[in-house]
Amino acid sequence: FRRRKRAIRSTIGVVSATTDAEHRTVVDLIDDPDKASLHLVGRLDRNTSGLVLLTNDGRWSKALMNPAHKVPKTYLVETRDPIPPEAVAAFAAGFYFHTEDLTTLPAKLEILGERKARLTLHEGRYHQIKRMFHRFGNRVTALHRVSVGEIVLPEDLKAGEWRELKDE
Repeated sequence: FRRRKRAIRSTIGVVSATTDAEHRTVVDLIDDPDKASLHLVGRLDRNTSGLVLLTNDGRWSKALMNPAHKVPKTYLVETRDPIPPEAVAAFAAGFYFHTEDLTTLPAKLEILGERKARLTLHEGRYHQIKRMFHRFGNRVTALHRVSVGEIVLPEDLKAGEWRELKDE
């Protein structure tokens, strides 16, 4: 059994799934005879671009996605309206979501421009980033994942391209 790990740069409109009856999936982007053995390490919404990891190593994927391990996931975010400075402290405190009866782990929000930020989370709740910005009456217009833990999306990897990861 050979453990396989892949990084792919997903693009908007591609589903983070192994199969989908209606839409193209990230697995459809891979031209590899072993692609049927791969599963996703976390997911991205169809409207989100960026780093997606695929593997056949269940222990590795569970370790990366388990909130208890607090693996950072970093995103570039663009919003419809200016991001208020007080959002930095609110993201750091976490948000209570009554529908799940939980409070998110602290997140690091770095404001890069009036409507741009870098956000680092240590969990991945359903539409979490969009819901957090919604608390400020703001809408996320673009979302791009740039890293998961130590794995950073290579600049030279174009949308829809993939490559194998080294074990280290």
